[in-house]
Amino acid sequence: MSGPTVPKDGTSGTPPTGHGPEDGTSGTPHPHHGPEELCAPARLLYTDALQRGGVTAAEADRVPCLARLGLLRPDPHDPGRRLPVPAAAALTELLAPLTRDIHARVAASAALVEALAPLAPLTGSSDDPAMTVIQGKPAIQAAVAEAGKAARKRILTLHPGSKRPDVMLEQARQSAIEPLRRGVSMRHLYQHSARYNMNLKQYVDRLPQGDLQIRTMEQTAERMFVFDRAPVTAVQHSIARLLAAGHVDDDIARRMGISVRTCRSHIARLMQTLGATSRTHLGALLIGSGIVEAHRRD
Repeated sequence: MSGPTVPKDGTSGTPPTGHGPEDGTSGTPHPHHGPEELCAPARLLYTDALQRGGVTAAEADRVPCLARLGLLRPDPHDPGRRLPVPAAAALTELLAPLTRDIHARVAASAALVEALAPLAPLTGSSDDPAMTVIQGKPAIQAAVAEAGKAARKRILTLHPGSKRPDVMLEQARQSAIEPLRRGVSMRHLYQHSARYNMNLKQYVDRLPQGDLQIRTMEQTAERMFVFDRAPVTAVQHSIARLLAAGHVDDDIARRMGISVRTCRSHIARLMQTLGATSRTHLGALLIGSGIVEAHRRD
């Protein structure tokens, strides 16, 4: 009696356990999956390759994801055979180009920051419609004075401490006279110690009769001014007037000497301030709020 036939590749003629036609490695198409995934037949064949020390090229060709993920490599001594690669070594090889790419992108990001960050102070703040940053004491004082002149309903102020030089109080008195005469209500909030400040009492006595209240509190706080609950800048006044006159964004930007993007940022700020839900609604609110008429009177 003759023994079993031995193929030329040295493997037994009997298919290895787990690799018959029913497991997908013979006669069954390779299942479709992503390039970084490993299918069940490939896992079985890789396990078998570790146990046997290799598999045939034909077996490896039926599950190409093993070679794609670097888990099988050609046998340098036998072109028809594939050798298993340790999973850790295959993973290191696959991650190497990704790691290099990450390092390159991080280096590029750092270079961009180093090149452009020093230029940020030169360009000023961004066109954020929710906030306008004003720097420098003269500019801040001018902005506060302008907002006081434009106030139509109320002025609220919060002051830390209680000591105020005579010069500062006189400037505040001069600024308060005109709004009080126009019927604007004024509320000043100081700390409790201000109740015993004679200069502050004289400041109040020298103001015209009007809707003026001064209150005190225990806690200290940063200085703050609130005007009408709807502050509108001079630029936004002009934009509001042009909007009410029916001009479109491009025309308004050209007349104001600003970019269309900046113009739309101011319009967005106007809509937010007035609670407008649409451009048509904004036009009605501009007229109803008196902003346009106030600008014309100024």
